[in-house]
Amino acid sequence: MNEAGAPEAFDPARLDLADPYPLYRRYRETDPVHAVRGARDGPTTWYLFGHAEVARVLTDRGFGRVSSSTAQAPAVPEEYATLRRMVENWLVFLDPPRHTRLRARVAPPLGAPAVRALRPRVREIAEELVRPLARRPVVELVEGFAAPFPLLVVGGLLGVEAGRWPWFRAQALALQRAGGTRSDRSPAVLERADRAAAALDGYFRRELEARRTEDRERRGDRGDDLLSVLAAAKAEDPSLGTTALTATCVHLLTAGHETTTGLLGKAVLALLAHPETAEELRAEPGLLPGAVDEFLRYDPPVQMITRWAHRDTELAGRTVRRGDRVQLVLGSAHRDPARFPDPDTLDIHRDAGRHCAFGLGIHYCVGAALARAEAEIGLGLLLDRLPALRAGARPRVEVEYAPDWVFHGPSRLTLSC
Repeated sequence: MNEAGAPEAFDPARLDLADPYPLYRRYRETDPVHAVRGARDGPTTWYLFGHAEVARVLTDRGFGRVSSSTAQAPAVPEEYATLRRMVENWLVFLDPPRHTRLRARVAPPLGAPAVRALRPRVREIAEELVRPLARRPVVELVEGFAAPFPLLVVGGLLGVEAGRWPWFRAQALALQRAGGTRSDRSPAVLERADRAAAALDGYFRRELEARRTEDRERRGDRGDDLLSVLAAAKAEDPSLGTTALTATCVHLLTAGHETTTGLLGKAVLALLAHPETAEELRAEPGLLPGAVDEFLRYDPPVQMITRWAHRDTELAGRTVRRGDRVQLVLGSAHRDPARFPDPDTLDIHRDAGRHCAFGLGIHYCVGAALARAEAEIGLGLLLDRLPALRAGARPRVEVEYAPDWVFHGPSRLTLSC
């Protein structure tokens, strides 16, 4: 607090990445709709810490993913043209009508019926990865399971070669490290991300073209992977554009594994801190679907998301002006006692519905059903097979967090029995 008793300007860089929740609580209790004035003539940034305000903005068409005063992708300097163009075309940064047209093509292969049919293959991938881990006294969970598992699942869904997942992982990490909320961002990091964007763009352009031509028959493709779906969509609707489609592939590949990697790592940390919960889930695997929602509420892998005000709006008595930037602090909203009683307690029996981990409204995560299936299956196998999670185990835990206060989770999680 400053001398006048008002909270200081919120600065995410001050967050304790291992436990940001005490700082969230201070702002939620003292200034839940918190303004940070922009430099010079820049827009005001509003941080929303309460659940009601966060949920309202997520479902209000008066807020969008693109600024009403500029269509530029956020935080991508002009000199990194390939990266900038790619991010501008990511589904998560589009508003209607482009968002509507593109999402309509992507959503069916990622919907609940399609994911139900995919679950046996998801389990096969998880078992292949867990099997060697179960024999090791020391396990690096991120590189050994939490990162490759969703990447292999999404890669298979897209129709890319399974043997190339280390290459895809390297490119995805290069893009991730260029995020505007990383404290280790530098020109060299942005340059590597720009090269990764070019490499991925080239790869997916070639794959889309192969599916468009008769080469598909020679390759033996069945034509039901997402790349084939997108190639057919372009043929039916040329306005979608190849750049938008390749960006969509990259977005599904990167965001589709990055968030699930964080969810799995943080859920394991929660289970290690609550061995009674781990034991209960081992005894009653049917509790896993509800437990996944509680893990998402308790410590979400995405801590903040951005919206832009498209009109003047009152939020909790404060006036957010058109053109202002709004940061929705999901990690704080999920610990709001007005919505979740005793919010700092992990309780897999609570009704964790209406959490915002997948967003709400038109930008509700298109891959939510797949992420839930991956988490349920992955955590179930880890609880059953991983020595560090067995009853009575007291593993030594070493954890490092990526220097990112948006995509939040362990970059390294080593368990030694």
